Amino acid sequence: MKHSDTNDLSLEVAASTFAALGSEQRLAVLRSLTRAGTQGLSIGELGDRTGVTGSTLTHHLKILLQSGLIRQHKEGRSIICAAVEFEELRALSDFLVKECCADAPDETHNHG
Repeated sequence: MKHSDTNDLSLEVAASTFAALGSEQRLAVLRSLTRAGTQGLSIGELGDRTGVTGSTLTHHLKILLQSGLIRQHKEGRSIICAAVEFEELRALSDFLVKECCADAPDETHNHG
């Protein structure tokens, strides 16, 4: 699901996206793609870097694709797992920190 606008990211969408990261292997895949940058990685290279291969990797990629955190495209005969959707990842991160300390007591009133 595409929800790049942090003001539009609902609790339901955020929870669903975080759920997609609820696997150590999927998180490892996402981190490897993040490290690769905008160039992305081939499926084979991604498997080599993460140790996740075959149908297991395919399963994890499908979940990450459905969450909108990654995208894929073909390059010749190879499927490139073209990196992270960085805007989506930022929106998810911003969701967590955008209201940081909003309910914290004002520090200046507690010193007395």
